[in-house]
Amino acid sequence: MQNNILSGIVPFSIDGVAVRRPVVVAGPCSAETERQVLATARELARAGVRIFRAGVWKPRTMPGGFEGVGRRALAWLKKVKEETGMLVATEVATSEHVVAALEAGVDILWIGARTTANPFAIQDVADALEGHDEATVFVKNPVNPDLELWIGALQRVYNAGVRRLGAIHRGFSAYGEHVYRNQPQWHIPLELHRLVPSLPILCDPSHMGGRREFIAELSQQALDMGFDGLMVESHCDPDAAMSDSSQQVSPTTLEAILRSLVVRDKHCSTESLAQLRQQIDSCDNELLDVLARRMAVCRDIGRYKQEHGMQVVQNDRYGLVLNSRVKRAAALGLGEDFVRAIMVAIHEESVNQQVKIVNRKGNDS
Repeated sequence: MQNNILSGIVPFSIDGVAVRRPVVVAGPCSAETERQVLATARELARAGVRIFRAGVWKPRTMPGGFEGVGRRALAWLKKVKEETGMLVATEVATSEHVVAALEAGVDILWIGARTTANPFAIQDVADALEGHDEATVFVKNPVNPDLELWIGALQRVYNAGVRRLGAIHRGFSAYGEHVYRNQPQWHIPLELHRLVPSLPILCDPSHMGGRREFIAELSQQALDMGFDGLMVESHCDPDAAMSDSSQQVSPTTLEAILRSLVVRDKHCSTESLAQLRQQIDSCDNELLDVLARRMAVCRDIGRYKQEHGMQVVQNDRYGLVLNSRVKRAAALGLGEDFVRAIMVAIHEESVNQQVKIVNRKGNDS
């Protein structure tokens, strides 16, 4: 990949003044009512937040959910600007969204993960941005962990003439149950930073964690790795929010979180010890998620064996599994003795999980 991609990016600024780390963009997941928007904005402004975000058009995974109020919410964002002096930001996913938002004076547009994953949709948005050199646009990572797809989306916007460009890391989707709603996979945004060091990168801990109790820890991890700022969902009454209520915090809680964060020197190498340790933490979380999924499958196997009168341990199967895993590990550069010991421990726990199911079924009958 070329080293000079996106080489003309303009540093992010407010009123012509470069913003100091961390940039904080905050506001509700969705603009629900004018009262809710203004109440949240006033509280955030008092907390020192300079950029207000709110979803006007809300793409939902399943039909039937709250999908935003649409264009009329843009007038509410305009009132936020007039009353508080904050910059305002919203998500756009179509050319029509772009035109409407820019006409309404929205300062910052962001492109969501689902849109980033679709080059046709990104190009549609980019075409609408043509000629709007003053626009500031942030591009979230695609849903799937694909760095080239992310960079491709950034390039399409850049090629439209946008130079006030940034990225937002909100984590990557993964099948099954996990600690976080979207997996951080920190190495991907760190590689993006290595390739495009002038590109501002924010972290979205709300979508990454999926629950408000994770916002503080994920925010600190992002800042420790040199991220330029945060996009956090904040609602004046989080529990009553019409979308993603579990991952939103009140402005008061957000203010406390921001005060607790430690902002370290960004000029440390991206290979600093703190960043490497964060990557280790991320890998460990992924390992635990995988082990939890494996044990869930083992319990399903235990139910099947109980229903069909099969013994728990199948020695022939165990030998084949162990040998194949050790062979694969060697091809990946891992020590055979090390992997054998891990697989033996995993097998023992798998048997324990199955035995618990079989015994419980037997006792229930």
